[in-house]
Amino acid sequence: MTEELLLELIDKHKAYHERYERLKKMYKHEHEILDLPKKEAYKPDNRLVVNYAKYIVDTLNGFFIGVPIKIKHDKKEINDYLEFIDKFNDQDDNNAELSKLCSIYGHAYEMIYVDEINDKAHMGITYIEPMEAFVVYDNSIVGRPMYGVRYYNSVEGKLEGSYSDKNTIYYFNENDRGEIVIGETKPHLFGDVPIYEYVENEEKLGAFEGVETLINANNKALSEKANDVEYFADAYLLILGAILNEEALNKFRDNRIINMEGRDIEKLVVEFLEKPSADETQENLIDRLEKLIFQISMVMNINDENFGTQSGIALKYKLQSMENLAKTKERKFQSGLNKRYRMIANTGLTPLKGDEWVGISTQFTRNYPANLKEESEIAKNLKGVTSDETALSVLSMVEDAKREVEKINEQYNSDDSFDFKEEADVDEE
Repeated sequence: MTEELLLELIDKHKAYHERYERLKKMYKHEHEILDLPKKEAYKPDNRLVVNYAKYIVDTLNGFFIGVPIKIKHDKKEINDYLEFIDKFNDQDDNNAELSKLCSIYGHAYEMIYVDEINDKAHMGITYIEPMEAFVVYDNSIVGRPMYGVRYYNSVEGKLEGSYSDKNTIYYFNENDRGEIVIGETKPHLFGDVPIYEYVENEEKLGAFEGVETLINANNKALSEKANDVEYFADAYLLILGAILNEEALNKFRDNRIINMEGRDIEKLVVEFLEKPSADETQENLIDRLEKLIFQISMVMNINDENFGTQSGIALKYKLQSMENLAKTKERKFQSGLNKRYRMIANTGLTPLKGDEWVGISTQFTRNYPANLKEESEIAKNLKGVTSDETALSVLSMVEDAKREVEKINEQYNSDDSFDFKEEADVDEE
């Protein structure tokens, strides 16, 4: 890495900012229709935004990671440490934000660092938006990371930041001549680039990016619909065959009564000017756009009035497309988690060492509507077929199945197993 190459890489990355800004604005309710040229002052000019972008992102991520990821290891010491660093870093919230950023931009980054507090070193984990960081990969078939770069503008508007390779962190800033100067360096113990990428999918497309034009078209159609309603509310009154003074016009406007007479009353015409109505066409277009937005994005419209009327397997079939989307997201997210714990193990500063990160198991739980009665019946049926821990993991109300087994064993003074409480069959005669 040289100063010239670093500046070139940052300039190339800044070329993506336009796309990032556009996607961010859509999520934050700042859609294209708000920036269109204004119409003439005498024309209705409504700018309605139906924020399907935010709805798609929040619904998908509520389904995918609304129930926090469960991380555990067979070794108690390591398991306790994993719980500690998750709480130390508010990792449930970090994971949720990281997942949301991936759904907005198509990818995002996580950075791991050593956080020294009261002379004690703790593993720090945080997420980074893709507008201020990127990873440089080699051109091998594997695409191994070579550098992780994070940059930002200082209070004076100068470029500052740092980049890391597998062993060292390099800090840089911009001088008065607009040149990048690499200054202080600091070794790290992670054994790999400590900025790593999470992706939504292989193409790095955001969750609503494929329906962006449909969302813009829906906003436009709905706004024109509102314009038509406003137009009809302010329609012109046409009077042919009579000349009215200003006083008469004011009486018509204020009293909303038309009372006219004259010798040529048969030729008198009083009516409102109306433009042709396209109400049915507009309604059909809006309905079609809404259906296509959810169909193409593969995210379920859970506010649909028919959604809650189904249960069991029928509901899961309806959510199948969103489940497929979440499965892809899960595999990509798991890859990032593997990098996180592998680098923590590389430091040698934690109970997690060497290849022990391979023993970490992660459980993603879809945020389906809970049916505790159905779940308890499944858990009972699994008793004796699977381990007690696996049987209990079916219950959405149980956060840590292993710990729950321990609690039950303590309750029944048994070190081996436990028995589910069977319902008594009552025969009524």
